[in-house]
Amino acid sequence: MTAAGLADLFSYPVASCLQDRRTRRVAQGVSVRSGETSYESANEPSPLTPLEEAILIASTGPTGWVMHDGPLDKPNGTPELGTPFMHVTGRAASSADNCQATSLFMINDEAIWLLERPREQAALDLFKEIPPRWEDRSEADWLAYAKAVKRKVHDGRLQFPREWPYYLGWNAQHSNAPGTTCFLPVVDHTRQYINGLLILLSEPHGKVPLFLDEWRPFRPRGAAEWVAWLAAKVGVIDPIPYQPIGGLARARGGFATPDAPLPIGAVFADSRTDPEAYFLLQNLMLMGEALRLGGWVHGTPLIPGIWHRDEEKGHLGLGFREHLSKPAPGRRRRWPPVPASQPNFVGIDGVLEGLCPPYVTDMDAAVDQVIEEKFAAGGPYGSPELFGVLYRHKEDAASYLRRAQPHPPEAVKYTKEICRYLVETYGRFPAHTDAFHLPGIWVQFSHLEIEYYDRFGTPGHAQRAAEGREIWDR
Repeated sequence: MTAAGLADLFSYPVASCLQDRRTRRVAQGVSVRSGETSYESANEPSPLTPLEEAILIASTGPTGWVMHDGPLDKPNGTPELGTPFMHVTGRAASSADNCQATSLFMINDEAIWLLERPREQAALDLFKEIPPRWEDRSEADWLAYAKAVKRKVHDGRLQFPREWPYYLGWNAQHSNAPGTTCFLPVVDHTRQYINGLLILLSEPHGKVPLFLDEWRPFRPRGAAEWVAWLAAKVGVIDPIPYQPIGGLARARGGFATPDAPLPIGAVFADSRTDPEAYFLLQNLMLMGEALRLGGWVHGTPLIPGIWHRDEEKGHLGLGFREHLSKPAPGRRRRWPPVPASQPNFVGIDGVLEGLCPPYVTDMDAAVDQVIEEKFAAGGPYGSPELFGVLYRHKEDAASYLRRAQPHPPEAVKYTKEICRYLVETYGRFPAHTDAFHLPGIWVQFSHLEIEYYDRFGTPGHAQRAAEGREIWDR
């Protein structure tokens, strides 16, 4: 039946998939309490097959390579930064500067799994063993891919009390049910935060933004800043409402211009990385529809509960580390806004770690690591072979790399200064957003309780899933 299932998958038109996609929540083995429309299931839960999970996993992973089909010169003839990307491996969902910051955890009856993402050389090596095109894969290929990227983090499912503040509304009854497979996106803000700073600060002189901390008023240090503060107070110069990061020396130094100020919290509230998570969830929903599965995007168990893990209490979340190196302010000092006043959930030791304390010695080292990941051998701009995969003529790729500008030393210096300021001021990185962001929604897949839909739904509502029992031998 595997051949029939795969043939059915690849014959399903995308236009039909977009129209047929619906939320269908009631997994096989789930009962529904709703008065006169209550339903009691007589079935046992029916977990997804390894092949079904493998196909869903692939819809979130690498799919080939990207091409730098952009300019290296500005209209005025000055150089354009041609090195914004974090990766040259393509993924099934788009992301800002190809940062691929979204990690997915897969949760089933067996375990909580991190889906690792082979990139650059690791992806090239994997696609030598497994056909990169899905239509060329056998069942063994699909399963081999899933095995290569699944990393067990904890045994068993997520486990919380099925009530607020862990689950919201009817999610407490249907979500994370036995037999279901859930995909949970978690977004790492740290690397793209640094990369975004490097890109913005690589603009030409006169255009480089001066970063302001809009959470703090201007606090003068040194004689020159006190003179400026007094001059602003008496109206001799324009007011200085917020703290320039780097002080007035940055505003007057000629590199960053006060004519282009940027409030760091407003610009980097989500590091512009979060949309990738939503694209991935849509990919999963469409693939689930094509596989004739029940699919349901809904609210995750809430933070901070989902980050914590206390096995003695039976509170089984992801197990992220909390980090806050700066003590809470004294009684006379105001707390900074959320999230800067809260612990920073920075990663899972040895499994998924943010580029921030305590996983780096200091933020200078973090910036250096981003630059190394981009430009050292094996990175997107450090390997002509990897960079040039999609170029018809390899000499064109080599020509691009020769002319592409790295980040200027002044941009690197100011990036480090900003990152140090955030840690010194707030005790965490980032401050205006979290190191890891939970988008707040996840997607659950199941073999549907067909009898429930036969009883209460219109004939066509679950027809594809009902036919899937035979096609996929469920």
